[in-house]
Formats: sequence, structure tokens, C-alpha cells
Amino acid sequence: MKALVTGSGGLIGSECVRLLCREGWQVIGIDNDMRRQFFGDHGTTLPVVKDLVHSFPSYCHSNLDIRDRQSIRDIFKSECPDFIIHTAAQPSHDRAASIPYDDFDVNAVGTMNLLVAARDFSRESPFCFTSTNKVYGDRPNYLELIELDKRYDYSDGRAGIDETMSIDNCLHSVFGASKVAADVMCQEFSRYFEMPIGVFRGGCLTGPQHAGVELHGYLSYIIDCAITGREYTLYGYKGKQVRDQIHSYDVAQLFLAFFRKPCFGEVFNLGGGRSNSISILETIDLLAEFGFCLRYKYKDQNRMGDHICYISDLTKIQTFFPSWRLTYDLPSIISEMIDCRLRQKAQVVSPFSQAL
Repeated sequence: MKALVTGSGGLIGSECVRLLCREGWQVIGIDNDMRRQFFGDHGTTLPVVKDLVHSFPSYCHSNLDIRDRQSIRDIFKSECPDFIIHTAAQPSHDRAASIPYDDFDVNAVGTMNLLVAARDFSRESPFCFTSTNKVYGDRPNYLELIELDKRYDYSDGRAGIDETMSIDNCLHSVFGASKVAADVMCQEFSRYFEMPIGVFRGGCLTGPQHAGVELHGYLSYIIDCAITGREYTLYGYKGKQVRDQIHSYDVAQLFLAFFRKPCFGEVFNLGGGRSNSISILETIDLLAEFGFCLRYKYKDQNRMGDHICYISDLTKIQTFFPSWRLTYDLPSIISEMIDCRLRQKAQVVSPFSQAL
């Protein structure tokens, strides 16, 4: 079996590559390290790609840009993948406002290029699209909330936000709008052309391979600040804003479950659910339990359109894929990320840098 994974050097893409290669798949990865362009050297995916090439003989890397329509068509025509996982994106809510053309061209137009190529050359192949909870804009903030000592929560006691929430008449951010375009187009292609496409609206997807930066990858970045002593800036909501965290391994396992039991045009809210939800203040406390005291400053102005409390309701995912379960809880996610960061810090000269 042959899979094509876009954004193969990124957090979710690389996890999918590892899982599929271990399962005996041949995997074609597409990644041209645009993350470095978006976030600087700290955000580069190059070391991860080098590790994948070194570790898995069944992995073949293509340094393609998903905006290059003809190249995308060519690789689909030549490879005819049995499974497509599309994770490549401009992922930053904040960065998008300063690069609106790049943001839309990558997120919306790049997705369109993949959809048309898949329709023409791999129409029956299951296709997983990593969307985002930012398609809901700031509508989650209109839910009635209660303020607790260290977090906000839903006043009606709901488990989280499900897929019935409207994406209309709210503030999305430029990033959220470009992902809405891609999200809706994936649904449309699935229904109109009868293609097995699943849309996964991710919250905070994380793991040890996450190259977190201030503008994207909150948990990875805050852990890095705590370990290195860098000051962290907390923006608004008293630090009580809540996110649910899901490990990249659990995401990859869900995508494989979709391959085995595909559906058409369904959207799924994807995150760690209530059991893996945590506020920034609670994150600071948990890091202290691991022995790391975070230096931080507070700015009262929140990020525009930022969610106050977002927890994914996983009911629909568990209904469609009953055998899938979260395998990582919050302490294990954070412990693994700390261990990985400490190992990196201990290396005076990285083997990746030697390869460069």
C-alpha cells in the first residue's frame, strides 16, 4: 500500500509517516520547509525530514510546494496513492494577518490543488484533512462561561464543543478564514464527487516532535520557555484560557482508523477532550510539579479572536470509530515533551546539525 503525506516534516505529518512505515506502507512525503519561512530557523522541519529519510527505507521525500499545481498533479499521476493525509499548512493564527496571500495560497489553494489531483488520479482513496477549530472563529466565546480559580469552563456543564456549532457570523482571523475555505471545499468534493474525505478540526495537537514557537504550538513553546528560562508572555483572560491537548500519535492512529473505515464529507472535532483540558495557569502549576518554574509576564490584551475556553467533544469521533481511544493523558504528554527537550539541550552538537 502507498500513502502520500503532505507536511511530512511537521508534527502530525511526521507522526503519520512513522506509523505507516512501521505498518509496512510505502510513504511519499511532501514538505518544502515553509515552516522555516513562516517562523524562522527554530521552526524548521529539515531535521525531522532527515531523520525520516534515515530511519525508514520505505519513505520517499519530495521537496514540493503544494501551491505548485502541475507538480502536485504529476506526483498523484505517477504514484496513485491509496491513502492521502493532508497536514501541510500555514498554521499560525497570528502570523496570517501579516502574510495573507501566502496564508490563503497555502491553506486554501494548496488544498484545492490536492483535491483536484486526488479526484483525477486517486478518487477512491481515503483522504484525511487536518482542519482546525479556528473555523468556528470566536463563536465559542459566546457560550456562557463560569470563572473558576485557575480556569474558565462552560456554565451548562457540557463535555465540550461539538460539530453542530455554526461557523458563520463571527470573527475568524485571516488564518481561520483560509482554513474555512479549505474545510468546506473538502466537504464539497467528498459529497459532489463521491470521494471518501474526512475533515478533522484539530484543537491543540502536540507531541515531542512539535517545533513550538510563540506564534504557534502553545504547549511545546511554554515547556521550552520553562526549561531554558526564557520569559513567557501570557496574553489576556487572566491566564485562565483553556485548551484540550492531544498527542500526535493518537491523531495518526485516528487517521489510520479512518482509512480502514472511511466516510464521506463528515467533519470531526479532534482534541484531547475534557480529560486532557488545561488552562495556562494550570500548565504553569503542572510544570512546577515537574520541577520547572516558568518566568512569565502578563499582558491584559488578549489575542484577537482567541478562544477563552475550547474543549473538543469527542462523541462523534468515538461513535464513528469505536475502537479508537486516547492513549496519552496530560502528564504523559508533558513528561515526554520535557524528556525530549532535555535530551536536545544536553547535546552539545546535534547529529542533525552535523548532517547539515
